[in-house]
Amino acid sequence: MTSPVPAAAHLAEFNLAKLRHPLTDPRIAPFVELLDPVNAAADGAPGFVWRLVEEGEPDATALRPAGEDVIVTMSVWETPEALWEFTYRSGHLEAMRRRREWFERHVEAHLVLWWVPAGHLPTVDEGMERLADLQANGPSPRAFTFTSSYTAAEAAEHLQAVPTP
Repeated sequence: MTSPVPAAAHLAEFNLAKLRHPLTDPRIAPFVELLDPVNAAADGAPGFVWRLVEEGEPDATALRPAGEDVIVTMSVWETPEALWEFTYRSGHLEAMRRRREWFERHVEAHLVLWWVPAGHLPTVDEGMERLADLQANGPSPRAFTFTSSYTAAEAAEHLQAVPTP
């Protein structure tokens, strides 16, 4: 039996990056200077729903669930196209182009996408678990990438497993 397609689903994104130097290091200053404008661009982007921030802070750079030298981002978008447009056709692209100056090269998956029911805000633990699933098992409707994506309908059974707050 096929799982019913949810009434509305959004795309969650979780990404981690290992810093080459501490955020206070002058070599990372150009990245730090991009944080506010890039976050503002995300907040105002079509299809943007939510992004992770530390309580009382403008971003999540102080959260370190994967190690002291690893920063994380997490966001929710209405569609994969909206996330793609922000990632590759906004001021965010400048940070992407310069990432090797600030971050170590990844040897395994560092970005994971998954579908969540509309209104659900994923936790950092959820993002870490989905990334671990992608790293261990490869792309699936439960955890995927831009290049190996799945639709919300294909992920419907995994949407059902998300506990409601």
